[in-house]
Amino acid sequence: MKAHVLTFNTLFQGRSRARLGALAKILDDSDFDVVCLQEVISPLNLAFLRRAAKSYPHIAHAAAFPVVRGGLVTLSRHPIVRRHYRAFTPTRPARPELLLRKGALFTRVRLPGGHLTVVNTHLSANMDMHWSPSNVYTRAEESELGELAALIRRIPRAEPLVLMGDFNVPRDYRLFKEFAAATGLRDALDGDTETTFNPDYAAIGPIDQVLVGSGIEATARVVFKDPVQLPDGETTYLSDHYGIEATLTSSTGN
Repeated sequence: MKAHVLTFNTLFQGRSRARLGALAKILDDSDFDVVCLQEVISPLNLAFLRRAAKSYPHIAHAAAFPVVRGGLVTLSRHPIVRRHYRAFTPTRPARPELLLRKGALFTRVRLPGGHLTVVNTHLSANMDMHWSPSNVYTRAEESELGELAALIRRIPRAEPLVLMGDFNVPRDYRLFKEFAAATGLRDALDGDTETTFNPDYAAIGPIDQVLVGSGIEATARVVFKDPVQLPDGETTYLSDHYGIEATLTSSTGN
C-alpha cells in the first residue's frame, strides 16, 4: 500500500471562498490521494469545494447544517468505504468553538494496494497559547486527546492507519508525546519542530500533526508556506496554517 496524503487547516475567515478555490486548483494539479481539511465550517464553502475540487469525487464529512460538524472534510481520489464522526465531550471554559462539536472524522479508503484508515481531527484551541498543566485550555485539550486515544486503540493494530489534523498542541510538548505513546502512533515528522503556523499571524509552533500506525513508513514535510495569487490578482497566504504532506508506504494490504 502506498498513499500520498495532506493535512491542512484552511482558515474559515478572510476571503475563504477565494482561498478554497486556489487550494482546489493546487489539489487538482497534485497527486495527493487523500486530503484532510479543517475549518471548512460553512455549508456554502463545503458545496463550493465539492464543485471546485473536481479530481476528488469521494468526500466525507459529518452533518453540514447549520455548520459543518467539527469543520472537518476529507477528500479522496479513491472510494471511501466507511465513515463516521465522533464528537469530543464538551469541556470548560464556555467558548464559541463548542458550537462546532469538534471531534474526529474516521474514514476507510480503498486504495489500489489495500485499505487505509484515515482519521481527521481538530482539537480545541488554546486561547492562552501556553500549555502549563493548570491552564484551563490545556486541560480541555488533554481531555480530548484522551478520548481520541481511546478511539484509536479500538482500531486493530494491523490496520494501516494515519491520523492527521490540527492538534493545537505543539509537537514537542508533553501532551503530544504522551498521546503518541498511549496510541502507539509514530510522528511522521520525527519530532521536527518547524512551525506549521504562519509566524506572520502568531508564533505558535508545530501544532499540525501527522501520525502513522505500526507497519507504515512515512516521509513528511511542511508545505504551503508561500503566498498564492487569487483569481482577482490579490496575493495572499492560503491560510494562517501551513500544510503537511506525507508519503506513506506499507508492506501489508487488506
